[in-house]
Amino acid sequence: MKYLRRTLESAARRAARTFPAIVVTGPRQSGKTTLLRHLFGKTHRFVSLENMETRERVRSDPVGFLRANPAPLIIDEIQYFPDLLSYVKTAIDEDRRAGRWMISGSQVLAMMQGISQSLAGRTAVLSLLPFSAGEAAGKPAGELSIDDILALTFDGKTGPRLRAHPVTPQEWIIRGGFPEPCTKPGADIRLWLTAYIQTYLERDVRSLIQVGDLNAFERFLRLCAARVSQILNLSDLARDTGVSVPTAKKWLSILEASYAVFLLPPYHGNIGKRLIKAPKLYFHDTSIPAFLLGVRNAKTLESGPLAGPLFENAVVSGWRKAFLHRGEMPSIYYLRTRDGMEIDLLIDWDGRLYPLEVKFSSTITPHHASSLRRWLSEGRKSAPGVIIANIPEPIPVAPGVRAVPWNAMPG
Repeated sequence: MKYLRRTLESAARRAARTFPAIVVTGPRQSGKTTLLRHLFGKTHRFVSLENMETRERVRSDPVGFLRANPAPLIIDEIQYFPDLLSYVKTAIDEDRRAGRWMISGSQVLAMMQGISQSLAGRTAVLSLLPFSAGEAAGKPAGELSIDDILALTFDGKTGPRLRAHPVTPQEWIIRGGFPEPCTKPGADIRLWLTAYIQTYLERDVRSLIQVGDLNAFERFLRLCAARVSQILNLSDLARDTGVSVPTAKKWLSILEASYAVFLLPPYHGNIGKRLIKAPKLYFHDTSIPAFLLGVRNAKTLESGPLAGPLFENAVVSGWRKAFLHRGEMPSIYYLRTRDGMEIDLLIDWDGRLYPLEVKFSSTITPHHASSLRRWLSEGRKSAPGVIIANIPEPIPVAPGVRAVPWNAMPG
């Protein structure tokens, strides 16, 4: 498989100079193993706990296993035996030199419990999600900081440009950013996603909730796809699935823990209005909800009601990747008030708020800027407003508001 550079590489190298261990988490098939082997494969041994024989050796004699495989070491798929982390802790305490332990895993629940109990203060935890559109096009913007990206996007400052990429939003929504299909242009994305989702259900979900019949959970996953970019109503979701609210809440936590979905919290700043307080639901990669909802091509997407929500998902997840792939916590929210002001994304960074709307349209008018203009008129410490749209070049829309192309999103 062709290797495409990842934005996270810079953060991983910095962490390797600082911490004894690095843990890279993320969804299945997001490129964690490839990244670690690319960066550290020449200096570190490599073992994978996905191999059943290796796993049995570790389980029967973890001390002997680590003695036979001393650091510097890459331990892949740690979720298969998270108890090994307590033995890694002992080894780290005996030798705290930086960058000797590289660990990856795709199921966060058990793994993060092990990290918090065993490796607290000894490890940097980084998240690797599927490609951003810039990474998939071979144009990662890893040299740009969050400050750079915000200045370029919202203030239109001169300097290094956000690198436009050639893929259309329709293509990106349907094909998504998982490395394997992205690096194999002839791959049948629907066959790949069929296998991916089946593997996800049979391995990750079954191991986490230990159910015999996955039909109800698969129905729950499809209903989540139908609610992409919507405010989450857990009672309605549970009712439509045919399960209790506590069960739906548990299943949603599994989707979050395995990096299928994420929840965007509402902004709770003191803005003097009654706010909607439930989070919004998004998928980390749009190819999964598009596939689950039967979106097969650009024509199907554009003629149906899903283009707007899926485009919003692509933009919001792109900004989340921009933070996580730079080793930063995503400080992103949405805003909706009961009197009608809606802003799709608010970025809270260094004492300033950056308001952003998402419109799947090639024709942007001042009407599209109504909520942004209301927001700006109330005198907050805010950047100018931005509308991300399907347009070729930035254009002014209204005082303090401009529209920018979707394909100049941060990579």
